[in-house]
Amino acid sequence: MTPGNNGASTPEDDDPFGYLYADGQANGATPPPGGGGYGYPGSVNRVRAVGERQYGQPAQPGYGQQPPTAQYGQVPPQQQAYGQQPGYGQNAHYAAPETMGGAPTSRQPLPGDGGGRGRGPNTKGLLIGAIAVVAAVVIGIGVAMLGGGSDDDNSSNNVSSNPSASQSASPSASASKSSGASAELPAIDAKALNFGTGVSTASDVAGALSDGGVYVTGLNATGASVTWNVSNIPKTGAYTLFARYSAAGDDQSMTLTVNGKVFGSKLSLKNYTGAADGDFAKGWTKTYAYPTLNKGTNTITISCGDGDSCNVLLDQLSLKEGQVKD
Repeated sequence: MTPGNNGASTPEDDDPFGYLYADGQANGATPPPGGGGYGYPGSVNRVRAVGERQYGQPAQPGYGQQPPTAQYGQVPPQQQAYGQQPGYGQNAHYAAPETMGGAPTSRQPLPGDGGGRGRGPNTKGLLIGAIAVVAAVVIGIGVAMLGGGSDDDNSSNNVSSNPSASQSASPSASASKSSGASAELPAIDAKALNFGTGVSTASDVAGALSDGGVYVTGLNATGASVTWNVSNIPKTGAYTLFARYSAAGDDQSMTLTVNGKVFGSKLSLKNYTGAADGDFAKGWTKTYAYPTLNKGTNTITISCGDGDSCNVLLDQLSLKEGQVKD
């Protein structure tokens, strides 16, 4: 509604753009003449700039108009410049920036701005400090880990490069003694044995390894024997007694006595070469037994007992430590 219709005029009833619509034009709404009033006839110009209305003062000119004495950018009379306090006896009121030459078109630098831009927190410095702290922590952990590993490495290197008292670069004493004992175990030519009744030496049959080809004969009679008093046995234990002999024809066997005790059943003296009866030159071979000897001196006897077959030639005797076959 408009004042021309019912005499009531409120800002809600004034349509400042009524002249733009057909119904507004039908009701007499016209464009504002000369930048003054506008809208329907009789409408009230109620639009004012912020702070333009002053209570107790004469009415201000309409929107878009300047007071007669005011120049653009100057402060109108009865108003204090923006940001100033009123003096004694003056009326304080608010003056909008638009009434004092318009709002500033550019930002005014703040004190200490140094270029129109305020300084914020030093984020670059904070970032550098945080990076430095993280780097220090990482380096510390790395040093600790390297330090712990180096101790282990040094200890292992010391063990490998410097043998302890229990280690030795040379063979152990027990190994040396064992090797020496095996090397020093005695061997004997049959002609150096102690002979019993009816036993003698000969060298007619070829193939004996004793010095001069000498061998022992006459063992094929009951009671005949040879004895070896062997010394320098390094320790008590099992040994191997080797006997080199010659058998021709049938297999033979004799009694073995060690330190006064018969060892086993018989000492086997088989015809392993298959030599014909009487052909002792082709019947040279070796047999062995596993007697237990005492440390020091022992007595070994080979004899022809009752029921033995003793038609053999005896060449050499030897010992080895342990139970071996060669």
